[in-house]
This record gives sequence, C-alpha cells and structure tokens, in this order.
Amino acid sequence: MENWTAYQAQNKERFLNELLDLLRIPSISAKSENKEDMIACAKAVEKSLQEAGAQTTKIYETEGHPIVYGEIIIDPNFPTVLVYGHYDVQPAEPLELWHSGPFEPTIIDGKIFARGACDDKGQFYMHVKALEIMTKTNTMCTNVKFIIEGEEEIGSPNLASFVKANHSLLKADVILISDTAMISMDNPSIDIGVRGLSYIELEVTGPNRDLHSGVYGGAVANPITILSKMIASCHDENNHITIPGFYDDVIESTDAERTKMAEAPFDLKAWSEDLGIQEVWGEKGYSTNERTGIRPTLEVNGIWGGYTGEGAKTVLPSKAFAKISCRLVPNQTSEKITAMVLDHFKKIAPPNVKVAAFEHHGGEPYMTPIDSHEYKSAAKAIATTFGKEPIPVRGGGSIPICALFEKELGLKIVFMGFGLDSDNLHSPNEKYDIVNFYKGIETIPYFHKYFAEKNA
Repeated sequence: MENWTAYQAQNKERFLNELLDLLRIPSISAKSENKEDMIACAKAVEKSLQEAGAQTTKIYETEGHPIVYGEIIIDPNFPTVLVYGHYDVQPAEPLELWHSGPFEPTIIDGKIFARGACDDKGQFYMHVKALEIMTKTNTMCTNVKFIIEGEEEIGSPNLASFVKANHSLLKADVILISDTAMISMDNPSIDIGVRGLSYIELEVTGPNRDLHSGVYGGAVANPITILSKMIASCHDENNHITIPGFYDDVIESTDAERTKMAEAPFDLKAWSEDLGIQEVWGEKGYSTNERTGIRPTLEVNGIWGGYTGEGAKTVLPSKAFAKISCRLVPNQTSEKITAMVLDHFKKIAPPNVKVAAFEHHGGEPYMTPIDSHEYKSAAKAIATTFGKEPIPVRGGGSIPICALFEKELGLKIVFMGFGLDSDNLHSPNEKYDIVNFYKGIETIPYFHKYFAEKNA
C-alpha cells in the first residue's frame, strides 16, 4: 500500500539507527555478568513497543531473564496475531575473529555486522517497525500481541511456565515468528519446519589428578583420548549415527517430498566456497539440503581438557569435557533422544575412566501445514513484495518453544524469516543485510492484511 511505502521511506534511517542502538546492548543470556544488560535490553524493547503504538506493555520477571509483552487491541472482532521473538544473543567468542566489535554495530557493503543483527534482534525489530507503520497510517486490520523473551539462546527454560500460566493473555489466532532464513533475496522461501534439539554435556575422568605425561603416559588412560574415541564411534563409515534406536521414530520423507525439495535452487559449489571447504560431509544417500533439513544429526559443539594455555605443558589430564547437540526431525522427541544419548555414552565408557553426563536443554521439532490460511497469508505477502512465490523449505535450526506454543495455546506457527544462511548466526561476524531488514518491514503488514481477509 502506498501509505505504508511512503511512511517507511520517510523513516527508514531512523528505523536503522534504532536497531543499531538495540544491537549495542550485550544481552548475552548465557553469562551471569550480563544480567544487567539483559534488564536494560528488556526495557529498551518495551520502550520500542510503546513508541510503535502498543496500548499495553509489561516486563514480566522470571526465575531467569525477563519476558517483554505488548499488545494493541483494535477490535475484538479482528483476528489476533501473536508475534514471538527473542532479545537475547549468543556469546560473541572467539572475539579475536571479529573484524569489528560484536556490540559495536558496523555497516560494511550494506550489511550490519553485530552479534544479534540477524538472530534475532534485527528480525523481531522488523515486526515492531511494521506495527508502527500500521498504527501511524491508521491501517490496523488485526489485533497484535508481542512476546519477546530473553532466554531463547539457552533453551527458553522459563518461557514454558509463563505460557502455561498466561493462556488468556496470549490468546490469539496465529503465531508469527521471524527467526529463520530465506534461500536468497532472488529466491524467497518460507521455512515450513524446524528441527528439534537435544543438548548434553559429558565429563570423562581418568586419574584423580593431572599427571606427568612422561612418567605416567602409556600406562594410564588419557581422558581426552578416550572421549575422542567415544565420540568418533557415534558415526559409522557412512556417517550414519550408530546409537541404537536413534532413528527408530524418524518419519522418512517420501520420494515425492524429496523431489520437491530438490527443486529449490542450490549452488553446492558456491555454498562450499563460502565455507572454505573442499568437500561436503554427511550421511550417505542424502543431499546437502536433506542433511540439514529432513535428517537428524549429532554434532560436537565443544571439546576441551588438559593444558590449552600458551606454550607447552606435558600433562596427562585428569578430565576431558565435551558439549554435544542432536538436531531432531518430526516424531523424534528431545526427552527420548536425550535419555538415549546420555545412556549410550555411559554404556560405551571403558572401565579405565568414569563418565558423568547431563542435559542442558532440549526442544521439539515443528512443522507448519502449507495448506493452512496462515501459511497462505505469509506466502501471498512475500509474493506481493518480492514479485514471486516463495519456496517452502525445511529449516535446519531449532526454536525450542514452538511445539509448546501449539500444545498450550492451540495455535499454528508461521515462520517469516528474512535472514540468510550466510549471516554467520552463532559465529564471529554475524551480519544482517540492511535490504533484508527493510524488506521484512515492507512485507509484514501484508501478512496482517491477508490474514485478516479470512474474517472480512
């Protein structure tokens, strides 16, 4: 609509500067030293909702970090859209790999480089600005509610209890989330599903203290060596996960579904070059897109032990550690997989070490039906602003709260992500293209328009 376009054009520089201010707040949920930053960020989010036109806002305290809520109820007969996002971000380490400060947003070649630029500050802030456009142009056709949490990056440990206790507050007709990616701006897409997550930590203990590797080496089991062998045994020569029962509940995609997935544009050579790798890796019999979308995985996210400081120290360590995550596909459950993986590592441990294993957090896989009014409204909105129909794809990431939202609130979720897989999420030099930011703001009001037409 012309008034939406004109308003955005008049205010686009301010929209960008407001996002940059939000990115300057180091809202790292995983670190206790950033607790005050988390509070400051929650207050900044609440203020932005107020300025965008929300009639009611409130910061809800939890046992962890705060949840920000806002709403604007125009007409009880209008459908209600519940927007979910998160203001917390991943730790920025290793800091030496950033070419600019992770919390000093820097624009290079039309891209914003900062931690949280895409995941998820840049993306949820599109909805805040879309709300402002609709309120300031008097074109609201839906009621809108926001729930912006501060713990997504640590598994949303307190959001579940909040949702269960606030069914009435969160009553809506659909949940809209921008925390996913598109294939490209030339090939817009919509994620129709996200994978679940199981995240564990292992501690392997050998001798009761660090030992001299010359005096004791070769006679005492090295926990790092043992842990490495245990982890390596979890994949066979075809990169198939060897944990008994791991694939039992997996719903295999049909040949027709896999054929449809293969129609999505994908340049394997360019993808590999962007990552600086010579060859791809993964489960035999599946394409790269299938490996990152429809297949479960087991990955080591961190491994350490012994001496890792400057110089040399010839030590046989007492302990070794690893963090391991599994991405899950429909019909797998995080509870079952977590228990299975924890038990597996305890069983395969040789008698010369002791293994302690525990869960960090988990979440369930989620799928959006493409024949629903919710999905069709998102697809029509993207087609309106991009000039072509979006391609439905399966996302490889996880949003742990999705399955709980549907279970507790009885709502379907639509993913309208405007990031790119190359945005370095969770990595140094995370970025978000400014054109994507503006395109999201342009597109989101059309979702509200088309979603409301069902009730017209």
